[in-house]
Amino acid sequence: MQLKLQNALSPLLDEGYIEETLRRQYQPLLEPEFDEILGRHYPKGFRFEVNGRVLTRQHAESTEVSRLAICLAGKRKPTAVGYLARSECPFPEHQRGMGISTFGKVIKHGWDWLGITPAAPDRVIGMIEAPALAAALTLNKGDFVRVGTRGALYLGYRKAIQEVVSQQLAHWGDARETSDKANRRAVRPLERDLETVLVDLAEEFPLLASLVERRPGGQKRLPIGPTGVSGDGQAMLAASIISQAEGVHEPALPPESPTEPTSAGQMNAEIQTESASQAEPESLPGVAVVPGPKGGSKPARYGLSIRFEAHPDDPELGRLVESTVVINDAHPAYRRAVASRSEGYHIALAVALALARLAVPPAEEHEFVTSFLARWGEALDGARRRSRRRS
Repeated sequence: MQLKLQNALSPLLDEGYIEETLRRQYQPLLEPEFDEILGRHYPKGFRFEVNGRVLTRQHAESTEVSRLAICLAGKRKPTAVGYLARSECPFPEHQRGMGISTFGKVIKHGWDWLGITPAAPDRVIGMIEAPALAAALTLNKGDFVRVGTRGALYLGYRKAIQEVVSQQLAHWGDARETSDKANRRAVRPLERDLETVLVDLAEEFPLLASLVERRPGGQKRLPIGPTGVSGDGQAMLAASIISQAEGVHEPALPPESPTEPTSAGQMNAEIQTESASQAEPESLPGVAVVPGPKGGSKPARYGLSIRFEAHPDDPELGRLVESTVVINDAHPAYRRAVASRSEGYHIALAVALALARLAVPPAEEHEFVTSFLARWGEALDGARRRSRRRS
């Protein structure tokens, strides 16, 4: 392909700009840490040239670098690898955060997509390469789908990455403190109500369907609340990879690694050969072992969750990040709600405002918030009726 530029001042004529863009968009291809996993898909190798000059490949440079790996049960070779690095001095802004790539192309970067933020986010960087996630890419290859079988594949990998990153941050003592008990007490009853509210609203506002899980027979369920990152993520990832092996492929992309299972039967056979009395491997920082499915088949569980973070300079009550509503507990309105013991209403309002941007156009956000709060109020009556039936 040849491009003819009419603007002599175009940045595409600047070698420095082109090199910086290539290093940012194809970072794993220019770092030797990913040679082993990418070499399976690029057996002839790869290189970048700018005006005849080959771009040098560089190792991740930092005060401390920890390797990360995600493995399938019974497989020694990891299906996703990467690293987490930290430094005593802040990294440049464009390097901060955790990146996720597939076949060497960086798809997302930052901390928001992962749903985990270190205590010092400006001093921690990382990158994960997961070739199998190519099957979950959108058509423009700029994001991942979040619905259906391919969406479960992405969400499962995301959970597994959350696990290894959380373990490493905790090992470094850099993990951000979790929500306090008062926050959790306020959220628990609201989470039960939200399950009913969002399932009902998904009928009226179809864009919320990505947060609602449909089960066989037309039954719908929205799992909400804090779940074990390891358990749910591992189950989803195993189930998703089985589905992928049965026929979910991206034809325009290179074939999957031959080391991965090619059918659900092979996966189940390998799992059954393992001794039932064998203990689970010890959880080490930077390594996640993703087991296959156990027992009867269960649908993947994914939906909305609620998390608290302090953002003193943010005027918003909350925001939607992937499938998590982040409540700004440093907002003056939240502090006032805590003082008046009305956290439940404040959280419901913050969730409604955050979901409104996903569900409807800006002109219809007021209508959505009104409907949400009305359904939320009606959920209390339903809870009382269920309580009376039990008594």
